[in-house]
Amino acid sequence: MSDTIQHLPNDPDSLLNSLVFNNVGLIPVIAQQFDTGEVLMMAWMNEEAVRESLTTGRVCYWSRSRKALWRKGESSGQVQSLVDFRWDCDGDTILALVDQSGVACHTGRRNCFYNAVRDGKVSTIAEVIIDPESLYSSQSEKK
Repeated sequence: MSDTIQHLPNDPDSLLNSLVFNNVGLIPVIAQQFDTGEVLMMAWMNEEAVRESLTTGRVCYWSRSRKALWRKGESSGQVQSLVDFRWDCDGDTILALVDQSGVACHTGRRNCFYNAVRDGKVSTIAEVIIDPESLYSSQSEKK
């Protein structure tokens, strides 16, 4: 962890009260590399994931498929350290500025946004950096 969040809230409950969770108790989170601005991924947090991310400095999400906390990097070692925690004007979307260790995407790419339209066709614009089979000892890190 080269840079971690500098200003943890004194009262996490007041911060949580500023956020608007959807009808199933989740809020979308965009993870962005703090020093380059690269958008790495979009995921979800519930109140417990927000609280854990803020108190540990290591980003934790909510896995909708597993219905459990998803501690980024737990099985792959590709950890996201929280550098800054922001939310939008409506309080319904979080921007997590992170320091990503390795790849962010379960496909082994640096980020999850590797599909694009090029010359009128759908193209893959980023190559696999790490073979996904070597990243995960189990399915637990995959969304």
